[in-house]
Amino acid sequence: MFNSLSDRLTATFKNLRGKGRLTEADIDGTAREIRRALLDADVAVPVVRAFVAQVKERALGLEVSESLNPGQQVVKIVNEELVGILGGETRRLNLAKNPPTVIMLAGLQGAGKTTLAGKLAKHLKAEGHTPLLVACDLQRPNAVKQLQINGERAGVPVYAPHPGVSSEFDTATGDPVSVARDGIAEAKAKLHDIVIVDTAGRLGVDTEMMNQAANIRAAINPDEVLFVIDAMIGQDAVNTALAFQEGVNFTGVVLSKLDGDARGGAALSVASITGKPVMFASTGENLEDFEIFHPDRMASRILDMGDVMTLIEQAEKNWDKGEAERMAKKFADQEDFTLDDFLAQMAQIKKMGSMKKLLGMMPGSQISRQQLEQFDERQIDRVEAIVRSMTQHERVAPKIINGSRRARIAKGSGVAVSEVNQMLERFTEAQKMMKKMAAGGGMPGMPGSGKGAARKAKAKGKGKKQQQKFGNPAKAAQAELEAKNKKASAPAGAAFGQGAQEDFDPSSLNLPAGFEKYLGK
Repeated sequence: MFNSLSDRLTATFKNLRGKGRLTEADIDGTAREIRRALLDADVAVPVVRAFVAQVKERALGLEVSESLNPGQQVVKIVNEELVGILGGETRRLNLAKNPPTVIMLAGLQGAGKTTLAGKLAKHLKAEGHTPLLVACDLQRPNAVKQLQINGERAGVPVYAPHPGVSSEFDTATGDPVSVARDGIAEAKAKLHDIVIVDTAGRLGVDTEMMNQAANIRAAINPDEVLFVIDAMIGQDAVNTALAFQEGVNFTGVVLSKLDGDARGGAALSVASITGKPVMFASTGENLEDFEIFHPDRMASRILDMGDVMTLIEQAEKNWDKGEAERMAKKFADQEDFTLDDFLAQMAQIKKMGSMKKLLGMMPGSQISRQQLEQFDERQIDRVEAIVRSMTQHERVAPKIINGSRRARIAKGSGVAVSEVNQMLERFTEAQKMMKKMAAGGGMPGMPGSGKGAARKAKAKGKGKKQQQKFGNPAKAAQAELEAKNKKASAPAGAAFGQGAQEDFDPSSLNLPAGFEKYLGK
């Protein structure tokens, strides 16, 4: 969503790199470009004015003039100010001391309240809570049915005593206030510790909707009132947020459709204008596409500094620890990295979500933005199909895959032979890299690794003086002669090496690492 804004800001900061000193004209030009970028992103005008004024004031002060790298200091100032207008600190849900905690959702129709109710319920269930969904949207056609389906997918019960309406021509007959009140009683009786109340919306702000939402709030006295706003509505986000603040006095904001291609100014405006924090963000259509909103991480994404913390959290949440330990042991034993291992690692990565999102969280993703946009998620599925079309022996020993085998694999996976060739080439390179790392060579291209490091180590070893031997030279010569005679008189052995010797040393055979376990040693 913030691609356009991120591109503009990154281009602006490039002009500051390498300058040992920033003049007032440089700072004025930078502030002008930041102002234009924010206005083009549909950020509210009052927010833009305050933001640019604060950045300019700090940039003209001693904070930048005395800095060793003024350009980076300006980027740091913009980052800190972005965090400020996004809400400052991460805000968590305020849970009631005496359960259940009541959460009311409010917003315009089409903002994504019902879908978000299911996402929030699944998120809270994963944290160990026992949520209950209450269907109070009795006016939108099939809203109750949608909430029931979302609740079923999330594994969360839904309290829906009234079916609502099934067509826009039907007249709403149920009382959402009594449904909300009865839902709280149901949660207490069934020992649910959190209640999520889904309310009705309208296509625009009107008195009837606000009165209904205010009546529900008065009846259930919620601990949190979350205002769900479509991140794609642009400048109108501020007016809508102010109307709901006056009508229901919400305590937090949830941004939906944050994965869209709109300019995303709502995210930068609502928190600053209303003074209420953004708490959650919906980043896709699936129930898993839901995350806690971290202002500092979002600012880092906008400024193309990545979001490594979210990436690590997703890996910890989705990565199979048993598989990770198995791979670590295999890596330590210097065993070969096979296509089965490759397939297992791909499955782990797929659990973490969309590859585009994961790559977008990496620092410096702006450089390959075009390639990232052109990346086909189905490419991973095609690679998986290629590997699964191989026999077990081919996966363990890919060197046996000749031309006829490649043609068979391509036919079985529904791809061209050239794609099979490309996949095997990439796998061979990955296998070499894994062997190099396991042997202590480090990552290719990294300092202190590779052939250059090996040559340096060798040269260092040559530079050392040969260790001086002490003792009687005659005795040393006698011991060396006895050792040679013993070696010459050793039994011939079998065709496979050591023959009938009982206590041989497997290390003398120069076997691959990890092979000793097959010899019983």
